[in-house]
Amino acid sequence: MKVLVLGSGVIGVSCAYQLARAGHEVTVVDRQPAAALETSYGNAGEVSPGYSSPWAGPGVPIKAIKWLLMQHRPLVIRPNIDLNLIRWGLAMLRNCTSARYELNKSRMVRLAEYSRDCLKVLRAETGIRYDERMQGTLQLFRTQAQLDGTAADIAILKRYGVGFELLDRDGCIRHEPALAHVRDKFVGGLLLPGDETGDCFKFTQNLAALAVRQGVQFRYGTPIKRLLLSGKQIDGVLTDAGTLKADAYLVALGSYSPLLLKPIGMRVPVYPVKGYSITVPITDAGAAPESTVMDESHKVAVTRLGERIRVGGTAELAGYTLKLHDARRATLEHVVTDLFPRGGDVKRAEFWCGLRPMTPDGTPVVGGTRLSNLYLATGHGTLGWTMAAGTGRLMADVISGRAPGIDLNGLTVERYPNVYA
Repeated sequence: MKVLVLGSGVIGVSCAYQLARAGHEVTVVDRQPAAALETSYGNAGEVSPGYSSPWAGPGVPIKAIKWLLMQHRPLVIRPNIDLNLIRWGLAMLRNCTSARYELNKSRMVRLAEYSRDCLKVLRAETGIRYDERMQGTLQLFRTQAQLDGTAADIAILKRYGVGFELLDRDGCIRHEPALAHVRDKFVGGLLLPGDETGDCFKFTQNLAALAVRQGVQFRYGTPIKRLLLSGKQIDGVLTDAGTLKADAYLVALGSYSPLLLKPIGMRVPVYPVKGYSITVPITDAGAAPESTVMDESHKVAVTRLGERIRVGGTAELAGYTLKLHDARRATLEHVVTDLFPRGGDVKRAEFWCGLRPMTPDGTPVVGGTRLSNLYLATGHGTLGWTMAAGTGRLMADVISGRAPGIDLNGLTVERYPNVYA
């Protein structure tokens, strides 16, 4: 079967590789000159099944107000009239209940745990390298209230068999020795030992090279204009290089997926949430993090990637703009210098932003649609890197007509009402 994969981020490339392994003739189309040059380029570096949680949850609306008032705030809303943002925001608010939080988290953990297992297999089969480490994620709590508020998440982790360890201050320091220099900055933490870290950009570029060996063709520098609809199926993709045709079409364009789907009558509730990162060269390895430390107060992740520290965070609602704001860099610099003051040289840091494709319930959209040959793999939010390997396997199975490795219930676009106009 001929398959067109639209998008060469970590999701699109993972799907293309697995589709080729399944015996399909695969072509990847992207406007960029190479793979992983947009949202997959500078993310926080976490492969974190244990940290897979929806942003929508009980108490979040009140927390959001507090976040907006912080000097180093994790949430930023740029004033503009955006009906898509209003609809998305209202849908997110409807998911801020205990019942929906638990349901959505269970769906996310199901895919994330499966994906981590798929990544292990992929690593064993290919020997792919990407500055990977398997030392877990430490969710660091600066206040006792944060530490006391972990009960709901821990209950879900127990239910789904996700390993964890609640740590006091000394336990955090045993796991991350460099925190001994700032032990007065925190009270404890939640360790998720099954989580991993790694450079998503390196992974995607290396997997793209492996995909080429499997016969995948990459058509870079090819902007996609629209999908061509014929009855109840897609008849082709119009690009700047002409019309491309296949037997099956997979949309993996992240935040840009809904823009492509809307003209054919599909309203997929994915909204771009801008995230920022700095990549800091390490100056003192002993004073740098060993793995990932998630600062719960600022919602910022500090991750060791080889000889660099990746610091990522902020949720900025501002549409599709990629403008870099110095105030966001200041927040990232504050967190890394506050927790690891001697670890790296922030003056030499690379400053970056990307658009996370967020759904209002936090769960990605994967699987088929009512159009017989159109498939979706989008809406992974902050967890595209975490869920990529599993998404690739799932989509290869679905498009090949095989039973997927996990239940797709609640993961497809069919969970949303009024998707089809």
